[in-house]
Amino acid sequence: NFSVAVYHGPNRDLVLEKIEGQGLEVLITSFDTFRTRDKVLCDISWELVVVDEAHRLKNEKSKLYTACLGITTQKRFCLTGTIMQNKIMELFNVFDWVVPGCLGDREHFREYYDEPLKHGQRLSAPERFVQVADKRKKHLVSVLKKFLLRRTKEETIGHLMLGKEDNIVFCRMSDVQKRVYRRMLQQPDIQILVNKDLPCSCGSPLTQVECCKKIEPRGIIWSYLHRENLDGCPLCPFCLVLPCLVKLQQISNHLELIKPNPRDEIEKQKKDAELAAAVFDTDIELVGGSAKSENFMGLSDSEHCGKMRALERLLSLWTLQGDKILLFSYSVRMLDILEKFLIRKGYCFSRLDGSTPMNARQSLVDEFNKSPSKQVFLISTRAGNLGVNLVSANRVVIFDPSWNPAQDLQAQDRSFRFGQKRHVTVFRLLGAGSLEELIYSRQIYKQQLSNIAVSGKIEKRYFDGVQDDKKFQGELFGICNLFRDLSDKLFTSEIIEMHGEDEKAKTSEETGIREIVDTDLFGTQGQMKSSTAAIGDENQALADYGVVYAHRNEDVVNSRTRDDDNNERNDDATEERVEGTSEGLHSKKQIKPTADRAKLRSVEEQKRKEFSRIAACVGMNDLEFSKWLLSVSPMQRQRVLDDHRKKRSFTEQ
Repeated sequence: NFSVAVYHGPNRDLVLEKIEGQGLEVLITSFDTFRTRDKVLCDISWELVVVDEAHRLKNEKSKLYTACLGITTQKRFCLTGTIMQNKIMELFNVFDWVVPGCLGDREHFREYYDEPLKHGQRLSAPERFVQVADKRKKHLVSVLKKFLLRRTKEETIGHLMLGKEDNIVFCRMSDVQKRVYRRMLQQPDIQILVNKDLPCSCGSPLTQVECCKKIEPRGIIWSYLHRENLDGCPLCPFCLVLPCLVKLQQISNHLELIKPNPRDEIEKQKKDAELAAAVFDTDIELVGGSAKSENFMGLSDSEHCGKMRALERLLSLWTLQGDKILLFSYSVRMLDILEKFLIRKGYCFSRLDGSTPMNARQSLVDEFNKSPSKQVFLISTRAGNLGVNLVSANRVVIFDPSWNPAQDLQAQDRSFRFGQKRHVTVFRLLGAGSLEELIYSRQIYKQQLSNIAVSGKIEKRYFDGVQDDKKFQGELFGICNLFRDLSDKLFTSEIIEMHGEDEKAKTSEETGIREIVDTDLFGTQGQMKSSTAAIGDENQALADYGVVYAHRNEDVVNSRTRDDDNNERNDDATEERVEGTSEGLHSKKQIKPTADRAKLRSVEEQKRKEFSRIAACVGMNDLEFSKWLLSVSPMQRQRVLDDHRKKRSFTEQ
């Protein structure tokens, strides 16, 4: 037994006296308390320091990181489920705190690991770069293993769980959403950013941002930000980037979000009302004016919100099947709208966000897990993505994506954790043709970098962009990409399927949708009736609810290619031609057997052919059948499968 105390709240001084009197063995405190009281705690010599959620140490410039550097101890341990979230350099910061110098100095790590790994993942990277990246990756993983004890869910409790599917669903924005989105892109606040590198109109050889276009008095957002300094700020015009991105994300989610928030200060409400009027333009009456709506029916209506149309359909299907749902959004205002939507539809739900008292949260969780009547749990992504156990839910909807992929993955794992008795299905909703597609593409990029640097995995190269390199911004990075008009495109599907595995014609729209549903189609058991007419009636269901494209995240991330396998097998032969490596990088190559891969490809090909045969049996092409499958219940799918099996058995006889 240890003598333990919590250093937090009004009793901090009493706890400190116990420590000084050698009356305590273990002290527990929060990040926030330590950040403000670090000098007091750093004066004490600790035998051992353990930092939970150690990914919080990812930023060497943060006050928390600086405070932690001052801790006096000889033994440091870090606990985290996501050691790398956004950048490879985060690895250096965490490991350099735990074991100073274990990865060299910062510049060495950047030049030897960070830059080669990122450039080797570039789609158009020369073979030499790819080979160097492979060498450095293996060397980094071997070094990390000396200091990293890693236990994944699959390794420890995977055999006790029934699996998880992470589906990415691209929802068509409504017509009015598209118009408002385009008008926002044409606002002076965004145009000054988009045109920053064009020649200045004054005739100077300088670019606009270097000459006359550092400020934009015509911009509604700029004018509000600089209302007390009309000459601008040192960051102009780049101070506009974040607020403009927020507006585009709000439009992608729900038009009500860009209207004034009564909780804001008066000046901000005036600015938001002016901007809303500008981007609504001729649609202003259609969306109920530029002021925040208090109309309950209007707020809960899915007509002008592409995602809510899809959500409406999903919730209807799932609740009929007895499923329980977690519904996440990072926006409290969006949670308010979703709450009104759930009330209008008659769902029994709970809600947890940042305003929920800490002492009330566990009771909400327990009630949801125990009560069969609770159908939906509405949760703030930031407030409820850690430390919450909601294993009674088997469906997860993430209504809006986060820039940090770890936040969305942690939200999913509120359901997919020890104690879960059912298969978990995740649906991440994205506004097709909006900024959210770029956010998700960056999530893919970051997840792939993490898999490469931490686990040494081989990842398919999709993008030409390189993080933090202005020469290689590609399709992912840079201001112009952030504010591109994608409203008539499927940015993500074009990139992913253009560079699909085996470089075959995986560019058809049905591919991604089919990959989501084929497991259900081929794996569900039950009795069903044959009814081609009924299928025809529901053929347009998915399209009517605005889903235009979908795929499984696990089919995009962790996807190794035949070329990559060949590179690995031929590594010894090409080793001498690789430049920029050292003897320390040379390691014994592991040649993977090809029989299992060939067998897997054969099985996948058989599944695709069988899928097409079933589609033809009911009078549809693959695309029509894929969309129909996503719009119906498992029982309806099983009817089709049973009918097909009967016909096939009859033919074989």
